[in-house]
Amino acid sequence: MPHPATSATPAASRHTTIGWRNGVFAVFALCGFGIANWLSRVPTVRDTLGASTSEMGVIILGIAIGSISGLLLSSHVVALLGPRRTIAVFLSSSVWGLPLAALAVAGDSALGAVVALALFGAGYSICDVAMNVSGAANERAIGRTIMPLFHALFSGGTVLGVATGTLAEVADLPILIHMLATAVLVSGGALLSVRYFPHNETAAHSTADTAEIALTWRDRLAVWTQPRTLLLGVIVLGMAWAEGSANDWLPLALVDGHGLDNALGAAVLGIFLAAMTVGRIVGGPLLDRFGRVAVLRTCAALAAVGLSIVIFVSVPWLVILGVVLWGLGASLGFPVGMSAAADDPRSAAATVSAVATIGYLAFLVGPPAIGFLGEHIGLLNALILVLVLIVLAGLASHAARTPAKTSSPG
Repeated sequence: MPHPATSATPAASRHTTIGWRNGVFAVFALCGFGIANWLSRVPTVRDTLGASTSEMGVIILGIAIGSISGLLLSSHVVALLGPRRTIAVFLSSSVWGLPLAALAVAGDSALGAVVALALFGAGYSICDVAMNVSGAANERAIGRTIMPLFHALFSGGTVLGVATGTLAEVADLPILIHMLATAVLVSGGALLSVRYFPHNETAAHSTADTAEIALTWRDRLAVWTQPRTLLLGVIVLGMAWAEGSANDWLPLALVDGHGLDNALGAAVLGIFLAAMTVGRIVGGPLLDRFGRVAVLRTCAALAAVGLSIVIFVSVPWLVILGVVLWGLGASLGFPVGMSAAADDPRSAAATVSAVATIGYLAFLVGPPAIGFLGEHIGLLNALILVLVLIVLAGLASHAARTPAKTSSPG
C-alpha cells in the first residue's frame, strides 16, 4: 500500500486516490473474512447447541436483525461522521460480537448468541454502507468501473475466511478461540486500513459529493419514494438472497440433502465464494463493455440455472458445477446495485442506505423463511423460493442503467 493519505493536492492526487482505493480494498476483504469465519462454523454451532433447522434459522436471524437496525441509521451516521470515521469505529468494534456469540454457544445459550450476532450485524451493516459510499466516490475519482473489484475483495476475504474456518473445523479448534483470533485480526486491520483514506473523501475528490452533508433527515428519507431506488432494491434483494442463502444454508443443504460431511460442506461453500470472487474480478471490464443491464440479466440467468442444478440434480460433479454457476451469477448484483445507487453523489449515502436496507431484507427474512420451509420440505426444496427472487431481480435489471446526466463508469 502507498503511505497513508492526508490530503489531495494535485501533485499527490493520483497517489492519494490509489492509496484510498487500496484502503477500501482492505476494508472489503476484512469484512468478508470476518463474516465467513463465523459462517464456516455454523454446522458446529448447530451440533453444539443441538438446534433444529428452524432454530438455526432464528440464530442466523440475529445478524439480520442487527443489520436492518444498523442500516436504518446508517445514512445519518455516515453523513455525521463521514465514511472514514464510520468504518474505523463500527468495523473495529462490531467484530467483537463474534467471540461474544461463540462464548454464548459454549455456554449453551442460543439467546445470547442471537443478541451477540445482532450487535455484530448492526456495526457491520453501518460499515457496509460507509465502505460502499467511499468505494463509489473512489470509483468516480478513478473514472472507470471498479466497484465489482471492491466486492471481489470481499469475496476473496470470504474465501480466506472459509479456508480458515475449514482448517479450524478439521483441527477441532474451539469456536471461542477461533472467533477471538478473527476479531483481533479484523479490528486491527480496520484501524490500519482507514489510515489510507482521505480525511474527507468527498470534498477531496468531488465537490458535488459535499451536498450529501447538507441533506436533512427528511431529504434522506425521501429517496424511498423514488421508483428507481425501489427497483434497485429489488435487484439487490434478489441477488443478496441468492448470495445469502448460499452463505447461510449451502453447507447444511449439502450435508442434509446430498450426504456430505461438515468439512466437505464448508469446502463447497468455499467453491461458491471462489466463483463469486472470479465473477467480480472479471465484472468491471464486462460492465464497461456491455453495460449494467445486459450483464445483470446474464447473471440472473446463470444463477437460476446453477441453483436449479443444485436443487434438482444429485450427481456430485454436476452439483459442484451448479454451485459454480450459482456463484458466478450472484456475483455482480450487489456491487452493481450499490454503484447504481451512488450514481447521484448528492444523495449517495441516503440512496445506498435505502437500497442496501431492501437488500438486507434477504438476510432478515431469508434465514427463518428457508429454515421454516426446510423443516417441512427439505432445505434443497426450500431454495426454490430463491429462484423466484432471482427471476424478479433479472426483470428489474433495467433500473440499473446509468442515468444520462451522470458520467459514472459502467
